[in-house]
Amino acid sequence: MSAGANFSIEQDSSGGNRLVLSGPYLVSTIGAIDQDLRRVDVALSCIDLSNVTEIDTVGAWAICALQRDHGGEVTGASERAERLMAAVAGLDGNAPIEPERAPVQLRVTEAIGDKVVNSGVATLNLVGFLGLIVLAVGAVIRHPSRFRGKALVRQLELVGVSALGIIGLMSFLIGIVIAQQGAVQLQQFGAEALTVNLVGRITLRELGVLMTAIMVAGRSGSAFAAQLGTMKLTEEVDAMRTIGISPMEALVLPRILSAVLMMPLLGFYSAVVAIIGGAVIGDLTLGIPFFTFLTRIKEVVPLYDLWVGLIKAPVFGLIVALAGCYQGMQVKGNSEEVGLRTTMAVVQAIFAVIVLDAFFAVFFTEIGWG
Repeated sequence: MSAGANFSIEQDSSGGNRLVLSGPYLVSTIGAIDQDLRRVDVALSCIDLSNVTEIDTVGAWAICALQRDHGGEVTGASERAERLMAAVAGLDGNAPIEPERAPVQLRVTEAIGDKVVNSGVATLNLVGFLGLIVLAVGAVIRHPSRFRGKALVRQLELVGVSALGIIGLMSFLIGIVIAQQGAVQLQQFGAEALTVNLVGRITLRELGVLMTAIMVAGRSGSAFAAQLGTMKLTEEVDAMRTIGISPMEALVLPRILSAVLMMPLLGFYSAVVAIIGGAVIGDLTLGIPFFTFLTRIKEVVPLYDLWVGLIKAPVFGLIVALAGCYQGMQVKGNSEEVGLRTTMAVVQAIFAVIVLDAFFAVFFTEIGWG
């Protein structure tokens, strides 16, 4: 038995080209001579299989392809070879390797249409999710004993207490950047003393709560989506329904309440730490004493700036928690969906927070809190 598949071209008695195949023609051996077989460029009068020791479907297809391209009668075939060649006869490999691609106009239009349809479906699902939350709130109000107090305390710790370190560091650095860059620009007009106004108003009114919401979205919103999504995949949510526990009451409500309750506190904390960061820069580079900087904050920052930040904070917390919980409860199929939904939760929450912040800015300006 030959170690591999071989072939040779010989002259027959009539002067034609006779292709003699030898050895095993199997999927494991034919690859070594496949390119040489494809380079055969003469007409064949005969394809001799007398010396073929073994053959499978791939070998039979290769022989049929040779006969189709170069002609010739197959001789010396075993019963197995004849049966396999009869099975693959008429099959060819002329199908395109890549599918035909639609014109770019059609593909763009189709993609836009898919996104519009998916947006409509997502909107309906979100409305249904909000309805379930309202029903869960109503059920808890009617039956206060069903409220998960320990779960709420645990989420308050995760969303609020555990985030103090990273939010404090971020806010302190933001305060330093605002004070330093603001002072550089204001010095051109001899108004570096107004750095106090800049730091106080922008942190209490805008950046304190906005950056906190973005940080909570990336930290807690993603955690909500990943936790609930994993529970969906492992069928823990279905198991809770089976034993009569509402997932909305046990899983979703504590997370939403924790974000709504902690966001005002975290936003205020962030603004205070940012002001401290600005005061440090003022003391080191502007010649404004640290405590003088803090005292001036009370004089130059209107009280309604504080209220603007505190009013926006719970709304931002609600948006972040809704995005995380909604995307987590939509997970199905496989573990890849968890990562996809977690990413969507963070992106949607940050986008919604920034859009709402713009609306709030216009609204508060219109009512005279600008």
